[in-house]
Amino acid sequence: QVQLVESGGGLVQAGGSLRLSCAASGSISRINDMGWYRQAPGKERELVAGITSGGSTNYPESMKDRFTISRDNAKNTVYLRMNSLKPEDTAIYYCTAVIYYGAGLRKKDYWGQGTQVTVSS
Repeated sequence: QVQLVESGGGLVQAGGSLRLSCAASGSISRINDMGWYRQAPGKERELVAGITSGGSTNYPESMKDRFTISRDNAKNTVYLRMNSLKPEDTAIYYCTAVIYYGAGLRKKDYWGQGTQVTVSS
């Protein structure tokens, strides 16, 4: 089995910064693409940032200037740095990864349990 665990969420004032981490563990053969999504109350889940195994990144236009995704392949970890946070950024943030497992011939997309980010006015 494979597990993704997010950490680093919490309460922050508007204009502040926060860094989220997500570590993968278990019967991992290799990790392909990784990313972050978020879901706020009353809204649908949306993409925050994505990163390929080679380090190429992609962001929605609204996230591009404030959020930065990175990864440490040696640690099986993906990070999300969030700057200039706004109250509308309040949401549960989930990490996701496409992972080859076991003997390395099978792959699945995995999701973490989520970490709460709350931005106060």
